[in-house]
Amino acid sequence: MGRLEGKTAIVTGAASGLGEATARRFAQEGAKVILTDISDEGAAVARDIGGDAQFLLQDVANEARWAEVVGHAEESWGRLDILINNAGISMFGLVTDLTYAQWRRCIEVDLDSVFLGTRAAIPLMRRSGGGAIVNISSMAGITGQRALSAYCAAKGGVRFFSKAVALECASARDNIRVNSVHPGIIDTPIFHATEADERRAPVGPQAMDVGPMAAFAVPMGVPGKAEDIAAACLYLASDDGRYVTGTEVIVDGGFCAA
Repeated sequence: MGRLEGKTAIVTGAASGLGEATARRFAQEGAKVILTDISDEGAAVARDIGGDAQFLLQDVANEARWAEVVGHAEESWGRLDILINNAGISMFGLVTDLTYAQWRRCIEVDLDSVFLGTRAAIPLMRRSGGGAIVNISSMAGITGQRALSAYCAAKGGVRFFSKAVALECASARDNIRVNSVHPGIIDTPIFHATEADERRAPVGPQAMDVGPMAAFAVPMGVPGKAEDIAAACLYLASDDGRYVTGTEVIVDGGFCAA
């Protein structure tokens, strides 16, 4: 415990799933955390975490809102050490069936938001003496997936955007590290969402049982947990990962290896 003592963090998409687990783990490790989400359910999560946890409503695709969220971190604590760009949606459909609006929505939320958040956070991180940016991609950012062209494009973009910015920061000697995390089949509320929820899992339009899916597709035979992704984020965000930048951490039970 205490691996993030004295650090401040912003975690997007923190009302549930991976973002919630990461925010909780960071708070347990001593960080002051701003949770953001487009859903106000994140307010209850922040209250449950307690301590210095705060919640802000945020549409991560809104450029102006990013300036407000980062500004809030500076006003509250005078610094920013960690940014977890986690918020995202899926977009399932064969390329010939996708509308341009669907394509744009997926790119806007899953890729453009990572650019906006990273760009907004770096100046304050530099004034804080450095920091760590962790961008949540996907195993679909490593391997192609049928009927997930928009999602693969966005998550592949997150992977290589992270590498490019990592090199920029390394060249600037600003002590900011940038990496991506690539979850596989993780048992979170998204996998149980219906088609009405655009955040649903990127494997099909209907809610599904993640256990049998993992038993069929994952070499380890079981789905991961949100806490597995939180642990990877903690490693990259903490001083344990001080010499790690411009790379990806795949947490998928061996899916990509197969």
